[in-house]
Amino acid sequence: MSTKPVRIFLVEDDLSFGSVLKSYLELNDYSVDWIDDGKFAIDHFRKGAFDVCILDVMLPHVDGFTIANEIRQINNTVPIVFLTAKKLKEDVLKGYGVGGDDYITKPFDTDILLAKIKAIIARRDVNDGSRDIYEIGKFVFNAKLRNLTYGDKEYKLSPKEGQLLELLAINPNALISRELALKKIWGSDDYFTARSMDVYVTKLRKYLSDDPSLIIKNIHGAGFQLLINES
Repeated sequence: MSTKPVRIFLVEDDLSFGSVLKSYLELNDYSVDWIDDGKFAIDHFRKGAFDVCILDVMLPHVDGFTIANEIRQINNTVPIVFLTAKKLKEDVLKGYGVGGDDYITKPFDTDILLAKIKAIIARRDVNDGSRDIYEIGKFVFNAKLRNLTYGDKEYKLSPKEGQLLELLAINPNALISRELALKKIWGSDDYFTARSMDVYVTKLRKYLSDDPSLIIKNIHGAGFQLLINES
C-alpha cells in the first residue's frame, strides 16, 4: 500500500459540520480538500487526483447527485460516498444509480464513516493486484484460488463466498456495509439479494467456526465485521 496520504474530496455546505468532519479526517491522517458550494465542486475536482469523494446531497446551486454524475464522466473508478439527511428509498437508489459506492444518512457515527473509508481504500489496493493471500486467525485464505485452509482442513469456496470473505478479510474489524457488499458482489441491493447475502454469511460463519477467535458480527442496519480476537 502507498505511504502517500489518502486524498479525500469533501463537498459539504454546512460550515460547522464540514469543518469538524475535515478536522476529524485529517486527525486520522487523511488529506482533505473541502468545498462548501456545489457550483465550485467540479472545477476543483478536475484540478486534483483524489482517492475518495464524500458528497453531501443537499447543496446550494448544484446537488450532490449532479456532481457525482459529472465526476463519473471524468473518472469512472474513484469511490463516491453520499452524505444526506434524506432517507427515502428513491433517493438511496438514485445515489447508486449515478455511480455512488455508499450512502450514509445524517446524523451518523464518524467512526462508521472512517471504517467505510478504510474498507474502500483497502479494496482498491487489493483490486490493484497487491494481494492474494490472507491470514485470518488460524486460517489461510487464497482469494485467487478461493481456497480456505485450516491445518489439514481445506474448503473450496464458491465465487460469491470468496468475494464476500475477501471483503471482510481486506480490513479486519472494520465495518463492511450491506449496501456496498450487495452492490459489489450481487450487483443490486434489494430484498432477495439481501437474503441471499445473509445465507452466504451463515456459510462463512460455519467455515470459520473451526477457529473460535473469529466472529462475523452483524451490525444491525449497517453491515458486518470480521472480528479477530488475537489475545
